[in-house]
Amino acid sequence: MAQEPKRRSVVASNRKARHDYTILDTFEAGLALTGTEVKSLRAGRASLLDGFAQESGGELWLHGMHIPEYTLGTWTNHAPRRVRKLLLHRREIDRLVGKLRESGLTLVPLSVYFTDGWAKVELALARGKKSYDKRHDLAKRDADREIGRAVGRRLKGARADRGAR
Repeated sequence: MAQEPKRRSVVASNRKARHDYTILDTFEAGLALTGTEVKSLRAGRASLLDGFAQESGGELWLHGMHIPEYTLGTWTNHAPRRVRKLLLHRREIDRLVGKLRESGLTLVPLSVYFTDGWAKVELALARGKKSYDKRHDLAKRDADREIGRAVGRRLKGARADRGAR
């Protein structure tokens, strides 16, 4: 019997991370959350802009992720910027910690999503870009966009010529 594909509903993504960092590798990790955090995430409320992962005591922790308080929560509500534990296998943690000890590498969250009801975070092993790298990437993206437009105009012109005959 074929296994049906996993459904993935994205709650929040960190588009700025792809601009500020060179992504070397990506990983999927679970999140240890409280009940009100899950309800707030299901409502689509989260921000990853200041987020990063760090090793402490042989475990990986997600810092700076903002999940606002659940509006219908009671006194059991969570702190919005609390440090959250990342759930990974020991082999993965050891491998990531070894790579993090290299110079200039960091773990940055790219997106938070639900897969089959479980909250997951996509982490990227990344190296920070210099400002000239960012300018180069912007110029390349603009050039690629202009090339695409020119090709599109050319194709539309070719179709218009055929129809005129």
